Amino acid sequence: MSADLPPPGGVLSAKYFWVSVGMCALITLAAFEALAVTTIMPAVSHELHGESLYAFAFAGPLAVGVVGMVLAGAWSDRGSPRNALFASVALFVAGLLIAGTAQNMGLFVAGRLVHGLGGGALTVTLYVIVARVYPPVLHARIFAGFAAAWVIPSLIGPLIAGLLAETVGWRWVFLGVVVLVALAMIMVVPAMRGVHSPDASQDRPPWNVRRIGWAVLVAAAVLTLNLAAEARGPVQWIAPVVAVAVALFALRPLLPPRTLRAARGLPSVILLRAVVAGTFFAAEVYVPYLLVTEYGLSAAVAGLALSAAGVSWATASWLQGRFPGITHRTAALVGAIGLSIAIGSLLAMALFGLPPVVAIVGWAFAGAGMGVVYPRLGVLTLEYSTPQNQGFNSSALSISDSTGSAIALAATAIVFAALAPLGGAWAFAGVFALTALLCVAAFVAGPRILRPTAAVVATDPAAAPAPPASPRAGA
Repeated sequence: MSADLPPPGGVLSAKYFWVSVGMCALITLAAFEALAVTTIMPAVSHELHGESLYAFAFAGPLAVGVVGMVLAGAWSDRGSPRNALFASVALFVAGLLIAGTAQNMGLFVAGRLVHGLGGGALTVTLYVIVARVYPPVLHARIFAGFAAAWVIPSLIGPLIAGLLAETVGWRWVFLGVVVLVALAMIMVVPAMRGVHSPDASQDRPPWNVRRIGWAVLVAAAVLTLNLAAEARGPVQWIAPVVAVAVALFALRPLLPPRTLRAARGLPSVILLRAVVAGTFFAAEVYVPYLLVTEYGLSAAVAGLALSAAGVSWATASWLQGRFPGITHRTAALVGAIGLSIAIGSLLAMALFGLPPVVAIVGWAFAGAGMGVVYPRLGVLTLEYSTPQNQGFNSSALSISDSTGSAIALAATAIVFAALAPLGGAWAFAGVFALTALLCVAAFVAGPRILRPTAAVVATDPAAAPAPPASPRAGA
């Protein structure tokens, strides 16, 4: 059979069936938890008197997730990603238990931090498993499966979370997922027996303690940045500048060379991931907040905007995976346009009091844009990778995703706090105006994701490209 043709049955053939189903099950649960938390956070922050930590409850897990990503990437490059997967899931569950039983906002945020550590490691581990287990011709199919795993959570996740918060209590959003994760692992553990280490003849890289230290410094800087929203006086403006400078300095060793300068090829892929993720997630956490506080909608109804985006994300991801004629550069442009339409709709709502349906329809454009561009960035990362640096590059992609989102969330929190005395509408308008600026950055970085024809392989192994796999998309 030609290496360019998928095996009969594809990712659901006998050889890959349980690995595919097991990973998609974990994606489904992670998707439900992510959408559910965004839906119920207004209720959680109100009950635990933690409105001041609203944005931090989202950004904190993303910040500490950087440490989990680096550890998981190094662990995977040194051996099988299987054990890294099991450790990631254990931390994921521990965080859910702490958050679900928290009696104050401090404990709730602590649980979210533990959950973020496991979630960050889980993301990288799944990418490495895809690269390690599936042939390149199947990468598009399994990434599309990851996207499809978001469909059901997108359709019913926010609604279920809202109903639980209004009936038996928001705590069951976390505790219920713990039970489901346990059931999923019963299926995943046997499936992971087929996930092996790299060729034993290859030298395994040593643990890079310095790299782990840089990750810790990034997390500390981003956490400080998010807490700066609560400061007063000059500290409120000095601390963010210092924290961002430290975070960017510490990020450089964790990313491919020249990423922060948007060099063509893999560096711009990593940078664009940070930009689009920061734009989308920094705005998304304020969508239900806007609908609940300014329009008086229930959490269940406000969650419809998240459902619309989740469904459009999965649908767009599936469609672009079936049309390989859509170039990577075109996908980047479509993603930036979708985000721009969505952010513009939210900004208009905040300024002119447009009806709630504008947020629901507008945010669906954001999901569609992300569904087109997000998979392509994952594909390009694997195409530019070798078996020796799959863990590094996968962790770099996830690190840029989380760090970009966490920094954007911190910036929006500072803007929101500064404008809140003028009224809620102005505070939300400031948030969406800031994310609109990130859309401009997406238009700038997008055309640079393809490397030059005569690409020069960098001496740093993280930048060394592999022979390109099939042009496609994923999740």
